[in-house]
Amino acid sequence: MNTASLHCIVLAAGKGTRMKSALPKVLHPIAGRPMLAHVLEAARALGAVGTHVVYGHGGDAVRAYFDEHDLRFDGLEWVHQAEQLGTAHAVKQAMPRIPNGARVLVLYGDVPLIRPETLRRLIAEADDGLGLLTVELDDPSGYGRIVRDARFKVKRIVEDKDANTRQKAIREVNTGVLTAPASALRAWLERIGNDNAKGEYYLTDAVGLAVDDKQRVAAVTASSAAEVEGVNDRLQLAHQERVFQAAAAERLLRAGLGLADPSRFDLRGALEFGRDVSLDVGVIIEGKVRLGDGVRIGPYCVLRDVEIAAGTQVAAHSLIESAHIGRDCRIGPFARIRPDTVLEDEVHIGNFVETKKTQIGHGSKANHLSYLGDATIGSGVNIGAGTITCNYDGSNKHTTVIEDGAFVGSNTSLVAPVRVGSKATVGAGSVLTRDAPDGALSIARSREQKSYPNWQRPDKKK
Repeated sequence: MNTASLHCIVLAAGKGTRMKSALPKVLHPIAGRPMLAHVLEAARALGAVGTHVVYGHGGDAVRAYFDEHDLRFDGLEWVHQAEQLGTAHAVKQAMPRIPNGARVLVLYGDVPLIRPETLRRLIAEADDGLGLLTVELDDPSGYGRIVRDARFKVKRIVEDKDANTRQKAIREVNTGVLTAPASALRAWLERIGNDNAKGEYYLTDAVGLAVDDKQRVAAVTASSAAEVEGVNDRLQLAHQERVFQAAAAERLLRAGLGLADPSRFDLRGALEFGRDVSLDVGVIIEGKVRLGDGVRIGPYCVLRDVEIAAGTQVAAHSLIESAHIGRDCRIGPFARIRPDTVLEDEVHIGNFVETKKTQIGHGSKANHLSYLGDATIGSGVNIGAGTITCNYDGSNKHTTVIEDGAFVGSNTSLVAPVRVGSKATVGAGSVLTRDAPDGALSIARSREQKSYPNWQRPDKKK
């Protein structure tokens, strides 16, 4: 298939009123990315030299979203459709930007699961004529019917509202995806009228005009209805999400990933994994994630832009984001590993421990209820329950350094900037505001413990 002159037109001007949302329809996500981004990825996979997105309602928000999230596509142009007068009118807005010698492929911003393989097949079958993507449905209500002649050649498309009883019984329907030479399509667009039930200019009328002009019309049937299903409401959006996730789970399972329950797994990015990797139920993968051999992820964990080395286990309900995790670590349950965290090999991070912009050395442990932010922690360090690195003074962040072999007692506050020396011990309940020397015991408590006999608690106010 020659795509050296391929231009894709993506129709994305619909209001999406049935979504009942302030968000433009094509920005609603499938697998964590806007539907429109999935369609543009398909166009990019085809090697299109130009992609023209026709936008209308909420178009400024669509363009702003792509800029803010750095979603870049080479050859992308935005085309404004001020009035929504039908699909032919929308395509016509983009045609001035397309040379006559090009081939045009029309796609839809709310059909997110269209596959490049199917589109390649359509373009190849169309050759130098018009190509039409169709699908057979058990219930074709609402769709344009493919009307064929006695020799099974496509004659025209009849919209559902304009179809008679015999035509309504046809199960083969139009998906809207169409390809044609730019010069021929431009001529047909000029001849399309709006004499129909809705008073709109239908792109599908180009099929009848091609037949009248004795141009070849090739109809290619999609392999599944889900691939060409448009999203018009929240129910259809949820259905498409599960179709995507089921396909992703099947692909990963065949590649050797262990999934406790494929129906309770969500891929919202890219996953690389080694041998004998297992994910329990409810795991969500976002961004770019790499898992080494033997990694085990417990139930209901979220991994976002992380690399986890071999043998590490992550227990239930843990969130790990933009971090590098070494070999044979133990994390969770209910741990939160925030961006710029680096855990070296055999580190233990326990329940309700949070790290942020912190490096923790080989074999160190923080097993309970601690916050470790803006810290450099050496190897063989023990962090007691309830330890806090007080890194923020209200204006600036400061660093805590805990050197190799240190022991920090429970319920300790380390007021940064501060250093705990090698093999130093900090007594439980301390508020450390000065450096703790190497090898020394440092205790920083406000006063000696006192007991008051016969103490009467205040009465509770009614």
